[in-house]
Amino acid sequence: MSRFTHIIFDLDGTLTDNTRGISNAVRYALRKMNVPECTDETVRQFIGPPIQWSFKNHFGMNEREVALAVDFFREYFNEKGWYENEPYTGVNEMLEELYNSGKKLYLATAKLEKFAERILTHFGFDRYISGFVGADYFGNKAEKNALIASLLEKERISASEKVVMVGDTVYDIEGGKSNGLSTVAVFYGFGESEELRATNPDFQAESVEKLFEVLSV
Repeated sequence: MSRFTHIIFDLDGTLTDNTRGISNAVRYALRKMNVPECTDETVRQFIGPPIQWSFKNHFGMNEREVALAVDFFREYFNEKGWYENEPYTGVNEMLEELYNSGKKLYLATAKLEKFAERILTHFGFDRYISGFVGADYFGNKAEKNALIASLLEKERISASEKVVMVGDTVYDIEGGKSNGLSTVAVFYGFGESEELRATNPDFQAESVEKLFEVLSV
């Protein structure tokens, strides 16, 4: 009997390494906003949470400034950032094997939905992913718990331990838990290891190979 029947993946830091695209888009937006250059660590923290939240909390921007910064971010990302990206080694093969074994695969990402769709198609993930949700233009319901809830409703999936959320940040694990799902934390992505372990995920994976072992049972 399969451990999991439905698998929900995060995108950045779980299926693909989009460090360069997101970092370049953040720095482009900050230059446009005349914000002094920030550290690599601050830029790295944009990967995971909604970008509106990140601009507000890392740089103290007000609502108008956040909206402008997000527009600049998307301006760069739309032109270049979305393809400054690559799947982690073994991800395509993992998705193909899981799909062929009969498991239903989905995606829940805080990335703008049109960018997520473009990336899924570009890398051929759309052959395996049955459904996905991403953030809307204004960042409404962009928190991971809300995105997962939206996906479950959209795809008519009942929460159970056989439905699993897979991700590399605390937002993924907490979002999965809050929706009554099993969770797998991956440690090859962008999340902080200690914070990720503190969420007490049901399973852990230090590599794509290990992740496949966990999910294929």
